[in-house]
Amino acid sequence: MNIENEVRELALRARAASSEVGAASAEVRNAALSAMAAALRAHAGEIVEANEADMAAARGKGTSEAILDRLMLDEGRVEAMAAALEDLMRLPDPLGRVQMESTLYNGMSLTRVSVPLGVVAMVYEARPNVTADAAGICVKSGNACVLRGGSLAARSNEVVARVLSEAAASAGLPADSVCAITTTDRAATDALMQLHGVVDVLIPRGGAGLIRHCVECSRVPVIETGTGNCHVYVHASADLAMARDIVLNAKCRRFGVCNAAETLLVDEQVARAFLPDALAALAARGVLVHGDELACACAADAGADVRCVAATEDDWATEYLAPEIAVKCVSGVDEAIAHVNRYGTKHSEAIVAADEDAVERFLARVDAAAVYANASTAFTDGGQFGLGAEIGISTQKLHARGPFALDALTSYKYVLRGNGQVRAS
Repeated sequence: MNIENEVRELALRARAASSEVGAASAEVRNAALSAMAAALRAHAGEIVEANEADMAAARGKGTSEAILDRLMLDEGRVEAMAAALEDLMRLPDPLGRVQMESTLYNGMSLTRVSVPLGVVAMVYEARPNVTADAAGICVKSGNACVLRGGSLAARSNEVVARVLSEAAASAGLPADSVCAITTTDRAATDALMQLHGVVDVLIPRGGAGLIRHCVECSRVPVIETGTGNCHVYVHASADLAMARDIVLNAKCRRFGVCNAAETLLVDEQVARAFLPDALAALAARGVLVHGDELACACAADAGADVRCVAATEDDWATEYLAPEIAVKCVSGVDEAIAHVNRYGTKHSEAIVAADEDAVERFLARVDAAAVYANASTAFTDGGQFGLGAEIGISTQKLHARGPFALDALTSYKYVLRGNGQVRAS
């Protein structure tokens, strides 16, 4: 069987399973999540062993530390995957919710109720934890899933998907509720994207190249999860100690995540007071600075330990996913807003300021899925927002925006009940 037929056959199996998953009660779907969490714990050793093989192969290819961090699973991360599935169990059932109801002019009752999308395909890179997150969210929301993980995590994804599929079946759902494409042939991704009418929605999660390819080439509707060129803007009125802590957390909590700050904007009038200390603190964590002229001068004031190179135009648009940050000094809030809206990716943006007018102007005028005042961008996460395990962070505006999970994987249908009504011509 060639790749196209193999992928189509797998998706058709998921399609057949989707009607049963969608009709299953909340109790059955939650029981499946419980079984899936228990299975991850029971097979943690096998999962970690497969991941160690993936990690060794990735290191052999010279994979960056940021990608290796995303790829790595240990006992603690497997436990976190299991706990996330249990968190989903405790969330309200997204299906069967009455969104509106009325009695029409002709006496018929009308209700609009939430229903599953059907078959959800996920394409993602180097994040084996996404296999569990995506499967769990799909089961909870009554969808079947087809998972296409990246080749770097092939062994890990195959084991995790098998364990989850078997666990779901043990709880009464079809084994094909969770399907995974195991071939590393890149043609499989293109084949999956062509299955309009079999797959209901495609969600890419990864680098800019993967996302762009899916948006441009897919015949299946796409929920676009965007890259994260996120900014922290320090206004002249900011508490500078607070600003330093927010910048360090936003940049250094984890370098390889999409909610990490990649650009620091600072008002010129506080640059000399703020940047030497802040840049020294970043340097202590191994961060390379790409700065404009004033930022580089402040870096020199901070001492020899601060590594600073002259920023280029490309730096303002770069998602480093690494211990690097662009630093630009601006004249005030309007220039900061203009810079963010030009170079940002509509993901997460933060202002640190005591001036309420500046705060409200920034929050209202910055175009992003999440905007923060006096807090780190690191909070843009489904779990942190109380959504449970997220399936991605959308930077588009239709259907889903920001961290999205259960509700974004549902649609609705109108249910009408009558007693013999017919429509006049």
